[in-house]
Formats: sequence, structure tokens, C-alpha cells
Amino acid sequence: MEKELDPRLHFVVATAIIHRSRRDGSNEFLIVKRSPNEKAFPSKWTVPGGKLVLHEYSHLPKTAPDFPQWYNVVDWVVRKEVKEEANLEIHKPQYLCDLAFIRPDGYPVVTLSYFAKYKKGVAKPGKDLTEHAWVTLNEAKNYDLIKGIWDELKSVDTILKKK
Repeated sequence: MEKELDPRLHFVVATAIIHRSRRDGSNEFLIVKRSPNEKAFPSKWTVPGGKLVLHEYSHLPKTAPDFPQWYNVVDWVVRKEVKEEANLEIHKPQYLCDLAFIRPDGYPVVTLSYFAKYKKGVAKPGKDLTEHAWVTLNEAKNYDLIKGIWDELKSVDTILKKK
């Protein structure tokens, strides 16, 4: 018999659409390929990101010394995951959208999607990733992306073209 999950508990995941300009002025985005061993979306292409895990951020300075709360923890996890998964540093992440889904193992997930300008570093896939590529919006169509990722890339491309 499967253990019943508390419906109030969710994984919280933050992702980053990293962008930079090509010499011709077009935007390009970093995408990464997930390991075939991942529970959710094995071998699919996506953008860097990861789970918000208490033991990873609990060492950060607290907002109030006598109370366990932390401001800007999503900004922190986005930057940490981009460094771990892509070996890159980014400028300040900006909120794009959120979504919820149920993993194949039954865990509900809330994903907070951000975008950020590339700052420095040479991209290389981290643990649990097998490949990476810098692609334009049009080139991204040639990859087996997780459903919705191309739409998020398009949204960021539209935002960047308006600036």
C-alpha cells in the first residue's frame, strides 16, 4: 500500500531562463538536458533549476535572530542552482511565471520560473544533467523540451525585445 501524501506539502522548485545577446543582436538561451535517471522528465531538455531544501538555506542569515525566517531565499536558490547545474553566474533573477504539477511519484511541485542575464562563466552541465546548449528561440524548437519551456523562452524573448 502506498503512503498517502499530505496534500499541503509541495516541493518548491525555482528555475532560471538564462539569456545573453549574440553578436547579431538576437537573444540566446541556455538549455540543459536532464539525466535519464530523473523521476520527472527524464532525458528532456529544460532550463537550470532545483528544489528549495531547508538544510541548504537554513545556514543563511535569518531576518530576525530569534525567528526562523529568510528573505530572498528564492533568489538565493536560483543563483545556487545555476552555479551547480550550469557553472554560470547570473545577474538578478526576475520573476516570469509559476506552475504546479504532480510528479510521477505523486509529489506535487510548485515551480517558480525566473529569467536572468548571463554574467560570467563557461557553461558545462552539472550533476544530473548530460548536455547543454545555447540556442535561439527558433533553434530551441529542435530540442525535446519539457512541455511549456519553449513558451517560457518565447515570453522572455518578447520581454527582452520590448526593452
